[in-house]
Amino acid sequence: MDSMTLICTVGLLFVGLYWFVCIHGPAEQKGKRAVDLSGGSISSEKVQDKYDQYWSFFRRPKEIETAEKVPDFVDTFYNLVTDIYEWGWGQSFHFSPSIPGKSHRDATRLHEEMAVDLIKVSPGQKILDVGCGVGGPMRAIAAHSRAKVTGITINEYQVKRAKMHNKKAGLDSLCEVVCGNFLEMPFESNTFDGAYSIEATCHAPKLDDVYAEVFRVLKPGSLYMSYEWVTTSKYNGDNEEHRDVIQGIERGDALPGLRRYDEIAAVAKKVGFEVVEERDLAAPPSLPWWDRLKMGRIAYWRNHIVVTVLAAIGVAPKGTVDVHDMLFKTADYLTRGGETGIFSPMHMILCRKPVDAKSDS
Repeated sequence: MDSMTLICTVGLLFVGLYWFVCIHGPAEQKGKRAVDLSGGSISSEKVQDKYDQYWSFFRRPKEIETAEKVPDFVDTFYNLVTDIYEWGWGQSFHFSPSIPGKSHRDATRLHEEMAVDLIKVSPGQKILDVGCGVGGPMRAIAAHSRAKVTGITINEYQVKRAKMHNKKAGLDSLCEVVCGNFLEMPFESNTFDGAYSIEATCHAPKLDDVYAEVFRVLKPGSLYMSYEWVTTSKYNGDNEEHRDVIQGIERGDALPGLRRYDEIAAVAKKVGFEVVEERDLAAPPSLPWWDRLKMGRIAYWRNHIVVTVLAAIGVAPKGTVDVHDMLFKTADYLTRGGETGIFSPMHMILCRKPVDAKSDS
């Protein structure tokens, strides 16, 4: 190879690396670059230790079944994955059914808008986003409904990211973000005109606890809508492959344990809600929600190469490669759960707090 060919080859490699590392952003919206990947609120030198600590929770499963341990468990997880989620997926950390002729971004937005349409709020009313992440759904819902949205997340780094995005989108007058535990929310009783949660309450060790808190902070007569992660009627606990898929989803998504689809309404009624509607939005004739995961396999491998290079040269924290590998494997479990029909991330339940209900302070 002559010197000119060598120079051209090195130049092309440099340009390609620069494109993926410095320009390539999230799948949906720019805002997080590969060179900015971090461990959230975890210092760079402790990311590997925190990743190892996260997996240690699964060696002591009883500890992730208690309300006392859940905040640390979930907070650690979201410190590790938030930047990778934003960079590789977008600002809305959830799934949505595919819609013919619509982009993934549009399908996501429509899925979010449906949530607020179901709870029937008016412009200026106060609504609660239970487990808001970095606020992708919050911003779509505020822009669509013009309601005032308060989001709560356990993770301080996500609060920082959400506030930055809210301001950048010009929606900070409609969107507020609070750091807190949705099992013990820092709000007065009878505060909100409506509430929703999008694939968030799956992190609660007991659904009763978070539903009871939502019930408390809602005004009487108000509606609450949740997209729940569940095992479906097709799940067979005696089937080894089924168990492997569900356990893979639980380990890769910081879940104390997935609930059955037929448990959700019973819990809602137990804490005092009236169940208005319940259905699985992933069931036919809905198109596969997991198509985006399958279509993204090439992007996953490309991103994994980028993360590996960045970690090797010290730009990304040590441990980032392990985190990305965990998410890559989890995507496969999620896809298998969708294809077999044993798992749904969008079991929808719509509840009303009775008009004559009273909430404990």
